Amino acid sequence: MWLVPSLRFVVWLVAAWLPVMWLVAAWRLAAAAPPALAAAPAPPRPLILAHYMPWFEAPPASPAWGWHWTMNHFDPEASRDGRRPIASRFYPAIGPYDSGDPHVIEHHLLLMRLAGIDGVIVDWYGLESFRDHAILHRNTGRIVEQAARLGMKVAVCYEDRTLAPLVEAGRIAAGDRVAHVAREIGWLAEHWFPLECHVRLDGRPLLLSFGREGLDDGEWSQALAGVRPAPAYVSQQQRRTAAAGGFDWPLPKEGLAAVERFERESRAWPQRIPVAYPRFADIYEQAGVHASWGSIPDDDGRTLRTTLARALESAPAVVQIATWNDWGEGTMIEPSREFGRRDLEAVQELRRRHGDAAFPFRPADLALPGRLLALRRGPAAADSGPLLDDVARAIAAGDTPRAAALLEACEHR
Repeated sequence: MWLVPSLRFVVWLVAAWLPVMWLVAAWRLAAAAPPALAAAPAPPRPLILAHYMPWFEAPPASPAWGWHWTMNHFDPEASRDGRRPIASRFYPAIGPYDSGDPHVIEHHLLLMRLAGIDGVIVDWYGLESFRDHAILHRNTGRIVEQAARLGMKVAVCYEDRTLAPLVEAGRIAAGDRVAHVAREIGWLAEHWFPLECHVRLDGRPLLLSFGREGLDDGEWSQALAGVRPAPAYVSQQQRRTAAAGGFDWPLPKEGLAAVERFERESRAWPQRIPVAYPRFADIYEQAGVHASWGSIPDDDGRTLRTTLARALESAPAVVQIATWNDWGEGTMIEPSREFGRRDLEAVQELRRRHGDAAFPFRPADLALPGRLLALRRGPAAADSGPLLDDVARAIAAGDTPRAAALLEACEHR
């Protein structure tokens, strides 16, 4: 009788082993089932970079008003009704400024940060102490430093057309043009390309060149041959032999037709940088410099919205806005008396709509850098310096509530 299990023991045995049997069955079923498909990673959104002009000179940072504010025609000292006559159809919201002013650079980069712009492509004329080239180089260095401090990206657009004036002035020999460009880009490769803030495409530092008057196609190949690290070189509009691709630029004689042509021609290139722009309205004819290049209408902001949306939809690695601050050609999206912060609000909206739904900043946030600049320029700036530095860091970190609270404290000291 003791060999026959009791009913209670049988019930206990089944209850104890049933969960184990279920686990084994579930494991076998899972092993037999096909593996679940991993979600495809979302493609990285394009970097949005603004083409930046470092060439403005203004007192008191500089001893005199520079050519880009005067064009040897306008006199900014003849102020009337709170507005200085300058070489532009439009007027900066912060007034005419000096590009070497660190507070102005900080203001610009923080505005970009809140607008959804990732960094700048700086117009660079090289290392020569010729005309204002040394000032542009110094200012570019300051922009690079501020970009690194504020977590923004930076790249350089080398002005190819600087070579002819250098040859004409006897600063370099015509036969030394290739070696000259190689030395200049070699300097970039040593000093700025390695920086963490420098833009990279396919792991290589981005380099653009503007214009086609200095070196021909073969000469550009020679100039870049020995540069290490080898840059991801991108030439203007057309792809040179040594280039990974090309970048587009507003052509006032053609308008959107040029944008459409670039879209077609660049599809097969390894890299392409489409352009977005708000308008083209130069001041050259009024200043007596030369005839106008033509015009592209602002169209109540629709030109920027159309070109930026098209650029983002094409899903390149980089989109360039031309420009942040070319006041002479009227292509700026920097806030102005005429347009306010409208264009920056458009960039915010389109970044959110095209690939970055979580982008957090709103139009009201764009007021913060202006409040910071006003305090930097104010009488209490020296006493509030460390606190204002905290404001800049908070904006750069995206902590707009903290930045607003700090600004409030500073404004009521």
